[in-house]
Amino acid sequence: MQIHDLPYPDPGLPDARSGPRFLLWLGRNQLGGQFKSLCWGLLHFLSVASLPYGVGFAVQAVVEGSGSRLALAGGLILLLGAALALGDTMLHRTAVTNWITAAARVQQLLARRTATLGAALTRRVAAGEVVAVSTGDVEKIGWFVEALSRFAAAALTVVVVCVGLVIYQPALGIVVAVGMPVLALAVLPLLPRATRRADQQREKAGRATELASDTVAGLRVLRGIGGEELFLDRYRRASQEVRSAAVRSARMWSLISAVQVLLPGLLLIAVVWYGIELARQGRITVGELVTVYSAVMILNYPLRHFEEIAMAYSFSRPSAQRAARVLSLERVTEPGGLRAAEAPAGDLYDPVTGLLAPAGRLTAVVCGDPDLAGRLADRLGGHPTEGDTGTGSGAGTGSGSDSRSGTGAGSGSGTGSDSESDSESGSGSGSGPGKPTTPVTALPSVLLGGVPLDELPLDAARAAVLVQDKDPVLLSGTLAELLDVPSSGSVRPEEALAAAQCADVLDALSQASLDDDPMNARITERGRSLSGGQRQRLALARSLVTDPEALVLDEPTSAVDSHTEARIAEGLRALRSGRTTVVLTSSPLLLDRADRVVLVHEGTVAAVGEHRELVLTEPRYRAVVTRETDEEAASAAPSRDAGTSLRAEPGIGDAGIEELTEIEETA
Repeated sequence: MQIHDLPYPDPGLPDARSGPRFLLWLGRNQLGGQFKSLCWGLLHFLSVASLPYGVGFAVQAVVEGSGSRLALAGGLILLLGAALALGDTMLHRTAVTNWITAAARVQQLLARRTATLGAALTRRVAAGEVVAVSTGDVEKIGWFVEALSRFAAAALTVVVVCVGLVIYQPALGIVVAVGMPVLALAVLPLLPRATRRADQQREKAGRATELASDTVAGLRVLRGIGGEELFLDRYRRASQEVRSAAVRSARMWSLISAVQVLLPGLLLIAVVWYGIELARQGRITVGELVTVYSAVMILNYPLRHFEEIAMAYSFSRPSAQRAARVLSLERVTEPGGLRAAEAPAGDLYDPVTGLLAPAGRLTAVVCGDPDLAGRLADRLGGHPTEGDTGTGSGAGTGSGSDSRSGTGAGSGSGTGSDSESDSESGSGSGSGPGKPTTPVTALPSVLLGGVPLDELPLDAARAAVLVQDKDPVLLSGTLAELLDVPSSGSVRPEEALAAAQCADVLDALSQASLDDDPMNARITERGRSLSGGQRQRLALARSLVTDPEALVLDEPTSAVDSHTEARIAEGLRALRSGRTTVVLTSSPLLLDRADRVVLVHEGTVAAVGEHRELVLTEPRYRAVVTRETDEEAASAAPSRDAGTSLRAEPGIGDAGIEELTEIEETA
């Protein structure tokens, strides 16, 4: 694989059981590039190691006064210089190719896993760690893969030179052959401690990166509550911990480097001392002494690669471990599905909670627990998260009032997932590379027209039920690019923006656009230049443009004011007329405009009706929607009883009850 051939058509199935296994898998998948690098490395190192022989041959020719042998030595040195230059150039080329292709393979694997898991990835792995894996860790993994072939070439060169010296000059060659393994292995006792310190540095750096990422993401909120200094102090402390860990790690590596300089120096002194004694005795010539001396000097160069491979492994191992942890995450369901890719039609029904969303109607869902609401939104997308505890006792039954609508296997339509909150499981402990782990939970899937969504192919499921979570992400680019999403084509971007009440957002973007066209205005990463309400409305408009058969919205108006929220409720109801829409919210303005309101309490459906009816008759619903305390409920009970009795009094019609209800909600 060459750089110009990237990306890989198929990066393969990684062995993500551990960091070392992942590194081994990468090496096996680059045997061709590794072999090329090894060959060019041998040419380079052997040329370097052969130069002392040419120099010694030339010195001996001068001593003997042989011009022909001196010319021959000069030609040999010239040839070795050319081979050295060629080997060095091609070694660098192939090594960099191995580095880049290995990093590209890891990035493709991470991108594929991210696309499969969707937003569920950040629920299992911190966002800062995902950033660290896809940037710095990828480079360190590529460094080890690239250094592996150079180390192998250096090790083979050391062996060849030692054998050659024993044959060339046995007396000195044996000293070198015994000393070189000692030099190569002398740093092994120091490597475990150096590796531990490097791991500690990587761990602290990863935490600092996570803290920085979270701080930047929540900077607007921090400014609003005056928490900038608090988080700045936290990051300052984390940064100092990283610095201290880096200094401790550098001290150990500097000690290893010192050993790599000291021991070869001692060996060189021993060789020179012993060689001089042999030369005095006439057992070796001056040329042979120069050759052995130069060879020992030159061998310091390939020996440096022993230190490099140790450092590369110590830094890449934790990086590979983090990458393997991300790559080992699996979906509970197979992306290919068990059924044909045909969009089912029917009501959207959750057998775990008993929630039924009739086809073509606007259903509002009230949950007292925001976490339960998020999990329920995930389930309605057909992909429950691992460890979902929102089950309750009566899974698949629902309340008496909900049972009037049937079992949820009727005719409706539905799928996609803007939040892409797909389920995943696994922790890298599988039995083989690329094999999904056994799911921890096996809750029944949401049904769309009686068809379990987890049996549909992933693409078909995401195309039928679109789930927008409470914190949708806006990608950087123009507004036109933001709204250029797969859709039915029935809803134009202008209609979606109008329904989401984005007029003020368009005005602000027009001022930032060069041609006064808001559709060409650029939106910064995650829409950081916009307010929370503006980002939320643009995300809602993007979801409306897709026009799915079933749309699930989790708190779509939590960041907007009440007047805008009321207009959004009207626009949403009008634009989604005839489409299945589920809104998880506790806002009275949205609840009042829903065709059907469902209260989910402790994981099961507790009540079904209209908003104004439930406010008067269901205390649990009223406590969630009005934020009513127990004391307030007790004091307000007589007035509600009076209001209920007034319903039966002559002259008090629905208009009067509605007025009383509005007064009560305002209070």
